[in-house]
Amino acid sequence: MATDSFSGWLVVGLGNPEDEYGGTRHNAGFDLIDLLARRWDAREWKNRFHGRFSQAEPARIDGPVLLLKPTTYMNLSGRAVQGAMAFYRILPARVLVAHDDMDLPLGAFRLKLGGGSAGHRGVESIAAAVGADFLRLRIGIGRPERAGAVDHVLSRFAAAEREEMDRSLAVASDLVETALREGPQAAMNAFHRRRKPEEPPPNTD
Repeated sequence: MATDSFSGWLVVGLGNPEDEYGGTRHNAGFDLIDLLARRWDAREWKNRFHGRFSQAEPARIDGPVLLLKPTTYMNLSGRAVQGAMAFYRILPARVLVAHDDMDLPLGAFRLKLGGGSAGHRGVESIAAAVGADFLRLRIGIGRPERAGAVDHVLSRFAAAEREEMDRSLAVASDLVETALREGPQAAMNAFHRRRKPEEPPPNTD
């Protein structure tokens, strides 16, 4: 076991591990982790810490980045995160958790430090296991017009929605890189501003 605090990052994506849930809205966190793994040419995935685990050494980011996709049920995600944090002696401030969020419109995303779970079972489990002071990347999947919440999060995207989500995840990946390289506040300043609508031109009458 490591003897000093870990100098890199742990980036976690939340989802359901069963094949039948691949590509569903609830697996947006898994999708982001897979994209980062490809972008960073991560090592082969292994079964560790009650999850799928890999490691990468991205250019321009100090220290290694550990990638984790818990394979527990969503409401037990804290077991996987706690195991990895304990083994590597990772502080909560060096943990970023990506997860789906119905309170954000499809294609939107927000980075925040700490706070409540907004009812997300995976976030609740992690906070209960390691405390709430970790970074959360909320990935918008929108609210259903008619379907119930459970049916909505376990549904797949329509073709146009999938294209929008893929574009959003690519930009969210840039945000993660900025957060790990320059700090969370720099990423929030740069990327949250991008998502805001343009202000109307000043009134010259």
